[in-house]
Amino acid sequence: GNSLSYVINNDNVIGFIAEGDSIKPGAKDMIEYLKSQNITPVMLTGDNQKAAEKVASLLGITEVNAELVPEDKQELVSKYQQTDSVMFIGDGVNDAPSLTKADLGIAIGSGTDVAIDSADVVLVNSNPADVIDLIKLAKQARTKMIQNLWWGAGYNIIALPLAAGLLSSIGIIIGPMLGAIIMSLSTVIVAINAMTLRI
Repeated sequence: GNSLSYVINNDNVIGFIAEGDSIKPGAKDMIEYLKSQNITPVMLTGDNQKAAEKVASLLGITEVNAELVPEDKQELVSKYQQTDSVMFIGDGVNDAPSLTKADLGIAIGSGTDVAIDSADVVLVNSNPADVIDLIKLAKQARTKMIQNLWWGAGYNIIALPLAAGLLSSIGIIIGPMLGAIIMSLSTVIVAINAMTLRI
């Protein structure tokens, strides 16, 4: 599965060098997590087919596209976007167009400056497993936003009619000073709930 370079002397092969990439620690965990979240991992690479298939089999990736140029990668990203959102992870100059095209472009911190500048997110530790934390954080942030929207909307649906004197006929009245305090309290609660993302 490696890329081979031959050493030739007088039309005779006297040796060869096999070159291949080592799989980053945490890459297999990331692939397994993506699958557990019903996210389909796909390999897009400029490497030769055998090298790509070897790495893909070690990681558990079944969809492999090898020997691609940057334009091919970008076209495949566009194709996948027709059916779903696309997250693209890359580190090279060849990945820059796809990082820009994808719905979420993630660059490896040890990658090229062009890739880093093209991405939405940079993994500063160059650890693929950080993608797991990124996805978990995104889901938690979305949950917090929904909670805060419901809290803010529900709070106003109840508090505004009371402040407007809707229930004054039965003796429930909120004065302007108390209304301002209650509204401030709502803001504080929303802010505290958002800050719990750090936990």
